[in-house]
Amino acid sequence: MNYFVIGYYAVLIGASCYCAGTGKRGPFMTIFSLTLVSFFVGIIGGESALWSVTILAGLIAFAGGMAYAFREFLIAISPSETAKALRTAPLTAAFGMFVIVTYAIAGIFAPVIAPFSETEVISAAYAPADETMLLGADQLGRDMFSRLVYGARNTVGLALVATTAAFVLGAVAGMYAATAGGWFDQFMGRVADVIMSIPSLIFSLLLLSIYGNEAYILVIIVAIIYSPPVFRLTRAVAGNIVVMDYIEAAKLRGEGMWYLIRKEILPNSTAPLIAEFGLRFCFVFLLLSGLSFLGLGIQPPTADWGSMVRENATLISFGEVTPLIPAAAIALLTVAINFVVDWMLFRSSGLKEQ
Repeated sequence: MNYFVIGYYAVLIGASCYCAGTGKRGPFMTIFSLTLVSFFVGIIGGESALWSVTILAGLIAFAGGMAYAFREFLIAISPSETAKALRTAPLTAAFGMFVIVTYAIAGIFAPVIAPFSETEVISAAYAPADETMLLGADQLGRDMFSRLVYGARNTVGLALVATTAAFVLGAVAGMYAATAGGWFDQFMGRVADVIMSIPSLIFSLLLLSIYGNEAYILVIIVAIIYSPPVFRLTRAVAGNIVVMDYIEAAKLRGEGMWYLIRKEILPNSTAPLIAEFGLRFCFVFLLLSGLSFLGLGIQPPTADWGSMVRENATLISFGEVTPLIPAAAIALLTVAINFVVDWMLFRSSGLKEQ
């Protein structure tokens, strides 16, 4: 047993005792749980496993500190009402917002951030990382880092457009069906049931094999596949609103259908719809990435994270982690959005602290 192992356990046990003595129950449970985990991991894996635990704990601590600092920054620059809401945001939600903002900046300023073009061949195939190429080269000799940055624009941008199209189509149809009722409501409900009964991946593969895989076709297919779940949620939310007294009062004033939707129903259903938009974006994002991995999504030479995983999968056989970087980018954004959506759902559920 060397000095690292002795110092490692001494720090954890000392920190646990300090937290227990000062009555800090939450930090004590976290640190002592880490001590117990480290004890069993150290027995099984030895010193190298403890180094892995240390690095992982350091990354988590860094992410927590970054999330806290970013939350305080948002509070400082936000209006009073928004700042009050942000103060209740957990660190997970703050971390999710930080990741989303980082991806947005990378997508918007991709030509400025990326050192090379997404299609420029600058070296030999699978060249290792150096001072010019931070992540090495892909199977054609293109800079992986530049393509990863441009992928934030292409993959996330297309998913955002497709989600917006599906959301607008489903939300408008759902609010109109709840307000109009009758045969239109029944007809749209049956259409939504039929589309939702078909697995999304199989349905998308069928439509892509018939109509091709252009970007606008991908948007249309995603809108067709994911608008029925949005319709269902919107119909349920709007159905609880249209029976309210203020809706009846608006009808007695002679207000039309679209006035009721724009001025009465939509403002009172914003919170669940925004949360649904975040969740639906995750599904769309993963579907498009999966289609690109299968070769039916965004087509080469356009940089796309799903296709980047497929194109460089050969490197995994040689112990290289380069193909896992775009996969990690996909997973990180999905987790970040879910963190933010969970917080929004908690607030909209009425369980938030007063």
